[in-house]
Amino acid sequence: MRALITAAVSGAVFSLGLALGGMTDPTKVQGFLDLTGDWDPSLAFVMGGGLGSFALLQRLLIRRRDRPVFAPAFPACPSSRLDRRLLGGSAMFGVGWGLGGFCPGPALTSVASGGSTVLLFTLSMVGGMVLFRGLEALRARAVAQAAEGAEALPAAES
Repeated sequence: MRALITAAVSGAVFSLGLALGGMTDPTKVQGFLDLTGDWDPSLAFVMGGGLGSFALLQRLLIRRRDRPVFAPAFPACPSSRLDRRLLGGSAMFGVGWGLGGFCPGPALTSVASGGSTVLLFTLSMVGGMVLFRGLEALRARAVAQAAEGAEALPAAES
């Protein structure tokens, strides 16, 4: 229960920071990404504030602990290699961010405004997540069936 409360408070603080920093306005994000036009560096300051806060807190709190406060262990990093899926997903995220002016956090924060653009973006984002989960389940099933089929093949005679 404490972890849930901590997550809710962290999410609320994050949302408030996004709103106060003006990052729920897609024109701010698009202004940051428009390097050849009227460039708006304010997003860089918001990112820098977030990275600086994380770096300080990680140094003071996280690295000195054997385990997290609200969990039995720190999660293992699933993979640290750059592969086709990571690069493709990153590119899709960047294109969506540049075209829509929203990334998931600010989009969810902006839903409260009731604007049709942010609602369409958020519904599309959730739809994409559902589609991805379905495709991943199909992929995992196909990989498992292929592995079963490979085990069923007779061994090659030497």
